[in-house]
Amino acid sequence: MALDKKDFEGMRKEIETYDEKREELIRQSRDIIKLSKQIIYAVHRKEMKNAEKDLEEIKKIVVKISEKVKKDPKLDIGSFKEGIQEYVEAAAYYYFEKENKIPKRTELNVDTEYYLLGLCDLTGELVRNAVNSGINDNTEKVIKIKEFVDELYDELMQFDLRNSELRRKVDAVKWDLKKLDDLVFGLKMRK
Repeated sequence: MALDKKDFEGMRKEIETYDEKREELIRQSRDIIKLSKQIIYAVHRKEMKNAEKDLEEIKKIVVKISEKVKKDPKLDIGSFKEGIQEYVEAAAYYYFEKENKIPKRTELNVDTEYYLLGLCDLTGELVRNAVNSGINDNTEKVIKIKEFVDELYDELMQFDLRNSELRRKVDAVKWDLKKLDDLVFGLKMRK
């Protein structure tokens, strides 16, 4: 026989093992996304204890799957990337509301690109928060959010970004900043 059957058997086993790891990673990434959404909604509702509990749970999952991806970089796939971005967004939003600051990339222990992508997504939640704050006549909060997004956008503009997902998300931050500028202007005109 010209084919080495044992070699093909080994390759099949290798692919099966990878598929099993990949499916487990996808399940865990879905858990991260679900918990991230719960954290964001809890923060919007000012239910910080619930958000903190979910954040502790999510951190454990992130550590576990990040270790798997470090051991096998082929697992750095779309669902992992999406899950980490959602985690960054949720954690940053929680800490922004609780401590008036966002955690550093090293504190979240995530890849730079995924961190930046998550921060770009954060601005959408901050716009939502600012609109709700404006409705409740909390102009000070709206201005604080606008100043933070402005500062974040300034920092993001310092990167030399090519035509990529990150470039598109940074452009979205610019539009979120425009919404905040309009909101602040409207609130000041009303007074």
